[in-house]
Amino acid sequence: MRLFLLSLLAGLPLLAVDGVVINGTTTKPQAGVMVNLMQPGSSGMQTLGSVKTDADGRFKIEKEIPPGPAILQAIYQGATYNLVLTPGTPKTGTSIVINETTTDPASAKTTQHMILLEPGADKIQVNETFLVQNDTIKTFNDPKSGSEQFYLPREANGTAEVTISAPGGMPIRRPAEQTNQPGVFKVNYPVKPGETRFEVRYSMPKADTYSTKVVTSSSAPMRIVTPGGVTIEGAGIEDMGQEPTTQARIYNVKSKDFTAKITGSGSLSPGGEGGDGGAAPAESGDQPQVEESNARIYSRLPWVLGLTFSFLLAGGVMLYRKGTA
Repeated sequence: MRLFLLSLLAGLPLLAVDGVVINGTTTKPQAGVMVNLMQPGSSGMQTLGSVKTDADGRFKIEKEIPPGPAILQAIYQGATYNLVLTPGTPKTGTSIVINETTTDPASAKTTQHMILLEPGADKIQVNETFLVQNDTIKTFNDPKSGSEQFYLPREANGTAEVTISAPGGMPIRRPAEQTNQPGVFKVNYPVKPGETRFEVRYSMPKADTYSTKVVTSSSAPMRIVTPGGVTIEGAGIEDMGQEPTTQARIYNVKSKDFTAKITGSGSLSPGGEGGDGGAAPAESGDQPQVEESNARIYSRLPWVLGLTFSFLLAGGVMLYRKGTA
C-alpha cells in the first residue's frame, strides 16, 4: 500500500518551484530579480508564473507544472539566465546563477573566426563562425555596438541567419541588425562568462570568387574551410592542408579583407547543398527550444568536427613552422 501511495504521489503534477538566485559576480544572493517559470507548448513558450526574489534572493512560484520539461528564467540587467527543469530533476532548492553586466569590450574577445564555403550548382552557401570567450565574472552587454559584428557581402542581399549557442544553453536565433556602415551588421546578445558561439549563415548566387572582410579590431586568426574537391586561392590566403576525417581543406587568411578564387563544388552539411544544417528555430527572446530528442549538434556533426579539427591542424602547422624557422 505504501508503495502504491508513493507511486501515486510521484505521478501528481508539481505544485511549487522554489530556489535562490546567486550573483556570480558578488557570490551573494541577489534580491529583486524577476524569475519566470515557463514551459514549451504547441503554441510556443508559455509563462506559468512569475515572481521577484526577496531580500535573501529566494523565490517560490506556486504553480502546477504539466508533464514535460519546464524552464526557470531569471532576468537581470538586460540579460536572461535559463535553467532547464527536465522531468525527474528536483524542483525545490534550485539555484540560478546570474552576473553583473559590463559594456567593456575587453571582457569578451573573439578567439576564433572561421568561414565554411560550400559552392553548389547555383549558389554559394556560407557559414561564418565566431567563438567569443568571456573570462571575466561579468556578462558583456552592449546594445549600441552589439556583442559581435560581421560583414555581409552585397550579393547576400542583406539576408543572414544568426544562431547563438551560449555556455550551457541551447541554440537560439537572433536577428542581424544593420549598422550605419555599409555591409556591416551587429548581433545583440549578452555574452556570459565562458564561450559563446555565433554562427552566421547566408547564401549568394553562384560565382567564381568570394570576397569579405573583418570589420572588428579582433586579432583572432581567420580560417576558411572548404569541402573536399573545393579549392581557393588569392592574395593573403595560405593553404594549410586537409583535415583527415572530413577531407575538408583549411586555409589561413593573413589579411583583414580578401578575395578568394573558387574552384570546384561540394558540401560538408548533412543535408547537402541547400540543407538547413540543423539551424535553431527563430526565437523572439532568450528562450531556448526544449525538445525531448537528440540535440541539434548531431545533425551538424560533420561541420562541428571539421571546425574542431581545423583549429587543431592549423595551430599545429603554425607551431611546426615557427619551430623550423
